[in-house]
Amino acid sequence: MRTGRFTVRAGVTDWAIAVGVAATLLVTGLSGQHATTNLDLLGYALLTAGGLGLAARRRAPVPVLAVTGLCAVGYQAAGFDVPAVAYLFAVYAAVRAGHRTITVVASVTMLAVLPLAALVSGLHDPGEAFAQARGALELAWLIAAGAAGEALRQAERRAEEAERTREETARHRAAEERLHIARELHDSLTHQISVIKVQAEVAVHVARKRGEQVPEALLTIREAGREAARELRATLEALRDDDTILPRGLDDVAELVERARTTGLDATLTIEGRRHDVPAAVDRTVYRIVQESLTNITRHAAAETASVLIDYRSDVLAIRIDDDGEAAPHTVPAPGVGLLGMHERVTALGGRLRAAPRAGGGFTVQAELPVDRTS
Repeated sequence: MRTGRFTVRAGVTDWAIAVGVAATLLVTGLSGQHATTNLDLLGYALLTAGGLGLAARRRAPVPVLAVTGLCAVGYQAAGFDVPAVAYLFAVYAAVRAGHRTITVVASVTMLAVLPLAALVSGLHDPGEAFAQARGALELAWLIAAGAAGEALRQAERRAEEAERTREETARHRAAEERLHIARELHDSLTHQISVIKVQAEVAVHVARKRGEQVPEALLTIREAGREAARELRATLEALRDDDTILPRGLDDVAELVERARTTGLDATLTIEGRRHDVPAAVDRTVYRIVQESLTNITRHAAAETASVLIDYRSDVLAIRIDDDGEAAPHTVPAPGVGLLGMHERVTALGGRLRAAPRAGGGFTVQAELPVDRTS
């Protein structure tokens, strides 16, 4: 993919070559021998235009081929015995761009028309040995220019093919790694989670059958087991299929907050700003940040209240989770797996995350995720 800097540099190079060729043709025309006619001014203009036309050879190789060819025929007919240097550059550019057939047709036409133009202007007699030798030299230069363009085109195509091969190999290896991780997760976690879920279901069923009150903690364990099983299935599906999108996102944050309330935590959800669509990766990341934060609050913070704020801004989606737990100011939290995972997710999206104790006690997790609404 070409960057803006590369394009500017290529444009400067093209103009430098075009000006150099135009100057060379003009100097050759001024200093060389040519038939004196009333078309001298036209000849000088054609010499200059033929060279400057090369500035557009990357963007429009076929039109430039036609322009440089017509200019060469024109100044030859005007009496200027100047080689068709600009046309050789145009042949190289057209072949490099893949226009081989039209370049061959144009070059054969040029080889036939140039001697006629020289004959009209009285520069050469077609029967002279010099004219014949010049025709052979022009043919050789045309073949060389075309061969150079074709060689570079093939080299660029091989480089692109090699790049595609590397990308395909990388994707294949990534797919194999995902399958390996999926198998490992399935083997190591599925059984344990299933056991927890089944045991919790059985315990709830037995307690209700006996007419006993089911402990709130047991209900929470059962619900957590169900959710963990759903999450694990979705993760395994995503790992096995790169196109699978995890179903949890912003629409499920309210469910997370409500689930946290069932544990006795006074959790609230506030949404500010005008809601708009966000990229799928941002959507999933918000859910994971809120999920991990509420899980940490429930397990470790000994908090009574927690608040979740989601702020829709024009180019940023901001998230803030506060609690009134036991975290003390000016203490550095231990970087657990959850916090590291949140940092990695946010950083991968080009966002910012701050997780630290609050000045008045408790803990705060803040994240800002860029939202490109123009794409």
